[in-house]
Amino acid sequence: MGAAELELGRVGRPHGVRGEVVLTLHTDRPERTAPGAVFHVGDRTLVLASARPHQGRWLVRFEGVTDREAAEELRGATLVGEPLDDPGEGRIWVHELVGDEVRDVHGHALGHVLEVEVNPAHDILVLEDGVLVPMVFVVDRRPGVLVIDPPEGLLDLDRT
Repeated sequence: MGAAELELGRVGRPHGVRGEVVLTLHTDRPERTAPGAVFHVGDRTLVLASARPHQGRWLVRFEGVTDREAAEELRGATLVGEPLDDPGEGRIWVHELVGDEVRDVHGHALGHVLEVEVNPAHDILVLEDGVLVPMVFVVDRRPGVLVIDPPEGLLDLDRT
């Protein structure tokens, strides 16, 4: 993944015999599901031919992927792409959170973000010690630091 590219989704299993695959998207941008949307997998460029919602994910077909065998070759691939624009006021690029220090509103250091798990309710910060913090508790972001305001006892439960 290039420095300016974002992880946009992961290809699952083939669906049917005409080249469709199940796709889990990590974006809420409708442009990413429009025909002609461009994704990258390594050195390969994939152009979206069609997409339709299916059970919380997407069934998609890429140009040139016309049968089940070609679709199977994409299974497990991570799709990346260029940012469409600035995330906007109050929005955060998920890939920028990895490595950030997490502090509570009282200034106590809680650890660093190891990864961000996609979750249907709220994405979840996974800290280096395994503590899970839903993104909904992030109240501020400064360069390299996330400030959270979790309900009392949430972090105590994770650390026992």
